[in-house]
Amino acid sequence: MVDQQRLSRIDGALSQLFNSILPVDPASVDDGPALHWLNSLVENATNTVYAGLDDIPPDINSAQDLIKRKLLRENASPEKAARFSNLYSRLLAMPVLNQKWRILYLLYSLSEDKTPLNGLRSPIIELDPRAPFETKIHVQPHERPESDQSGQYNQQGPVEPRAMPESPRRNLPKALPRDHESHPQERAKSIDLTKAVVEPSPMAPPIPSELDLLRDLPFNLQGLSSSSYKFISASAVKLPTNLPVPIISLLNTLAEPCLLYKTLSNYVNSQDGGLVNQSLRAAISGELRSYLGLVATLEAEIRRASTAFEKGDDDHKGIRAAGVTLKRCVIWTRDATMGLRLMTLIIEESQSKKGGQIITLIHNFLSSHGDPFVAGFAERILAHVARPFYDMLRHWIYDGELVDPYHEFFVVESDPDAKANVDPKRVAMSVWQDKYKLDADMVPSIMSAEFAKKVFLIGKSLNFIRHNCGDADWVNQYSQNNSKSLDYANTANLSSSIDTAYQTTMSRLTYLMSNKFLLFTHLQALKRYLLLSQGDFIELLVESLAPNLDRPAHSQYRHTLTSQLEHAVRHSNAQYDDPEVLRRLDARMIELTRGDTGWDCFTLEYKISPPCDVVITQWANTQYLKIFNVMLRVKRVEYSLNMTWRKCMTGARGVLTTVDDKLAQDWKNARCLIAEMVHFVNQLQYYILFEVIEASWETLKAAMHKPDVTLDDLIEAHTKYINTIVQKGLLASSAEREDGFLVQLHNMLKCMLGFREVVESLYSFSVAEYTRRQQFTAKVERRTAAGKWGITEKDFSNISHSSTPSMARHDRNSGISISDEQDNVDSPQLLPSNAGDDATLLTSLRKRMTDLSTDFKTRINNFLYDLAHQPDVDLRFLGVVMNFNEAYKPVNPRRVHRRDRTKRDGQSADRKSHDISASSSTVTVLPLSAGNERREVAKTD
Repeated sequence: MVDQQRLSRIDGALSQLFNSILPVDPASVDDGPALHWLNSLVENATNTVYAGLDDIPPDINSAQDLIKRKLLRENASPEKAARFSNLYSRLLAMPVLNQKWRILYLLYSLSEDKTPLNGLRSPIIELDPRAPFETKIHVQPHERPESDQSGQYNQQGPVEPRAMPESPRRNLPKALPRDHESHPQERAKSIDLTKAVVEPSPMAPPIPSELDLLRDLPFNLQGLSSSSYKFISASAVKLPTNLPVPIISLLNTLAEPCLLYKTLSNYVNSQDGGLVNQSLRAAISGELRSYLGLVATLEAEIRRASTAFEKGDDDHKGIRAAGVTLKRCVIWTRDATMGLRLMTLIIEESQSKKGGQIITLIHNFLSSHGDPFVAGFAERILAHVARPFYDMLRHWIYDGELVDPYHEFFVVESDPDAKANVDPKRVAMSVWQDKYKLDADMVPSIMSAEFAKKVFLIGKSLNFIRHNCGDADWVNQYSQNNSKSLDYANTANLSSSIDTAYQTTMSRLTYLMSNKFLLFTHLQALKRYLLLSQGDFIELLVESLAPNLDRPAHSQYRHTLTSQLEHAVRHSNAQYDDPEVLRRLDARMIELTRGDTGWDCFTLEYKISPPCDVVITQWANTQYLKIFNVMLRVKRVEYSLNMTWRKCMTGARGVLTTVDDKLAQDWKNARCLIAEMVHFVNQLQYYILFEVIEASWETLKAAMHKPDVTLDDLIEAHTKYINTIVQKGLLASSAEREDGFLVQLHNMLKCMLGFREVVESLYSFSVAEYTRRQQFTAKVERRTAAGKWGITEKDFSNISHSSTPSMARHDRNSGISISDEQDNVDSPQLLPSNAGDDATLLTSLRKRMTDLSTDFKTRINNFLYDLAHQPDVDLRFLGVVMNFNEAYKPVNPRRVHRRDRTKRDGQSADRKSHDISASSSTVTVLPLSAGNERREVAKTD
């Protein structure tokens, strides 16, 4: 009974197999050769299966050994045998099949059978599967060859195998009778159907049925053409023109997934693009595999419907009973079509995008679309596409290395061979500022701008610590302890990981810069020595260098400047500073020009080494030198005015008292103006050193000691510190105006130095006058002691023409008379012979002193006016302090210039009118008798 059931199942399975693979409609097969051919196929397959029942080996493992030996025998390489062993082990693990070794032995027997199928040709060769209704079935009768006693066939006809029971006829379809004794009415019906379908009228093409379209549908959904569904291009399908309109509408709807699959399949097979593009291809490939699974399921349903159709009497009734129609196929493929449509839209919009831009594109479907299906599909795609991005992110935030061969990450490494634009503020900053850049266009929308900046700073700081701070061991240890895989599903954990990595990295970098490389110590040293905050050191340096710097610049020597610098360090509180700081301090001469003095070329230099040069850049060093040079010029003026004031005060108690009768007013004016200049210089220095530098320094310290400070914050704070000093310290040169604060300050300092020279000349003149009077007094006393007249008439005559008329009046009133003989014998000239030159010199000094005094007051009035109209409150306060008693009257210099220009233009116009009137005098021409010459005589008015 068991054998009978097993044979019945084999017979039914073979019948269903042939019904599913035959290219013609079995219900319409004509009687004659075609029917004989189909019956022969079924009988041959049945006999082959039954004949193998007696040859089944007793050992269940013999089939595996036979196939393995066959593969080793027929192939030179053992790869196929090894692959078979792997497949065999997987087959044994499948619980679905029970008789696995029998299936293997059947396949082995079929591969060993070299006998042709009784001269029958394959139906695939005989009929074109792509056009089953346009090709006739041509079957030639074949005679069965002779066979020996053990064969299945002989001359008399087919012989069934021994012990083979009669197969049940109920498992065979009605359209495929096993013998030629079918009912005549059924044979006639079969013949009529065959003629109606296979041999259509030459006037009109056959109309494919819905079942035929369903059979072709699985292949069409995979982008393959059929007789009624031809792909003429990548975006067009040709359908039969004789189909009903509802069928055409359904086929048009089903054409969309067919074309989309074809497009996506071509995209998946391409190889161009970066890692994110390849990940997108892999994600689309996975979705296409799911789509093919749907197609396979649909094909199984269509086959089941075809079987039901074979059993049914009516076409449409059989199809409806099976539950598979074109309309239902449209419904079943609707979600798949939506997915294909989304994937096609993604690949079309991603053609010109890469990396983070593609992630942003997919994420927009997730965050901005209201359809839950679209959001879920985009999230599933995004989880695959973002994997390369998160791998690059992991290397960047844990190792500080940029692993981005296709430039898809939002961090971009600059090309070392490319010549960057020279920015004076960023010279020598390429290590930190220019090595890596943040490309905002490549930042995906799955992270915010602040989050991306944190990520950028983490990786850049780790890279800086590894390569520039020489702390690679810490970076490796940090990466080993904290590195973990990142993906899109753990976004919340990623945020916390980034915050932790940010704090750890920034604190380590700040620690290295402050403790190992002494960044704050160097900044304080720059403030002390280049911004003149170390007062005793600067005073001693200026005092020791003043005699040398007064000489021309070409006579200065580096060893002299260096020795004076060391002298100032040893004799001031600078000697207690850090030796590392003192080692970096140096004195040098900047570029020389013709006529420069040592004051114009001398400067201090503080050497900065990496990695501190990313904060104290070359531009910052230039600004420090600029501030130092201006402050040194102010300090020089202060020193010169103090020396002159000391000399005046000392002379006022001694030498200058003897010439009060002649120079008292001059010295009073000089002392008043020197006091004004000293007041101006002192207020200016106080403002720059305390109101500007010291206040800016406190702001810088507060910014640098924040708990979450980064290296970018340090650079920004230091740059702001320098800019504040330059802007508020009257050191910024104005490109729009030629009379900016720096120019005005330079002119006033020059005026002060010029006035000091005049005062020095006046002091020399006073000393010379004092010396002459002392010599005259001593001579008179010596003559009187000798019993002679103290002064002669000749001396009196010289005195009366000298620069000391008061002395002459004094001697005349005293009634002293000296004989000419005594004067010629004993008395030398009491006064120099160039007494007239002294008077001229004194007049010149007075005029020059008056001009410089007027010029200084004019300039300070203009300077105070500009200060009063500044938006900065500190600058306005400086003007108030300098003019606290309102001794100066600030005026608008531009208005004065316009008034002077108008006055000069009026004077020029008057001169022109006067010249024109003078040239309008009459001219008389008188003829001469000789040579016909003419002479012009001008008559003046």
